[in-house]
Amino acid sequence: MPIKTSTSMSGFIATTPVTSRTEDGTSRTYIRAGQEHYLRNEDGSFTQTESSFHDMVLFRATADKAAEQFRKGDRFVAEGYIDTFDAPDKDGVTQQRETFVARKIGHDTLHTRYQVDRTPRVQQGPTNTCDIQPATAAGEPVAVGM
Repeated sequence: MPIKTSTSMSGFIATTPVTSRTEDGTSRTYIRAGQEHYLRNEDGSFTQTESSFHDMVLFRATADKAAEQFRKGDRFVAEGYIDTFDAPDKDGVTQQRETFVARKIGHDTLHTRYQVDRTPRVQQGPTNTCDIQPATAAGEPVAVGM
C-alpha cells in the first residue's frame, strides 16, 4: 500500500485567528499565515530575506480547535490543499488568488514547548484536529487531552 501524502504548509500565525460561519452554518476560521525565507550564503551561513504572507482557512471542528488553541505568533505545521480562485482586487480588477485550506494543524515542535496527555477522550466522531497547546506564559507546560 502506498504512503498517503498531501500538501503541507509551515510558518507562523501572523494575525489573530477570526472565526465565522459559512452560509450553511459551518464553522470557519481564517488565519493570515507568514512564512520566513532564507538564502544560503557561500560560506554555508543563511541570510533571512523578506517573509511572505498567505491566507489559510480551516472548517468544522478543526476551525474551532485552531481558534481556541492558536494565537498570533505561534508556529504551526498544517496539512491540506491549495484552493485557487478568481477575486476582485481593491481596484475591481479580477486577480487569481490562493488560499491554503488546512484539514489538520498542529504546533511546530521545533518552536513550541508542550506536553501531551494520552489519556483517551470520549470520541464524538472524526475531529481532524490536534490537541497540542503551547506552554503558558508562566513557562509551565499545559497538559491537554488527545
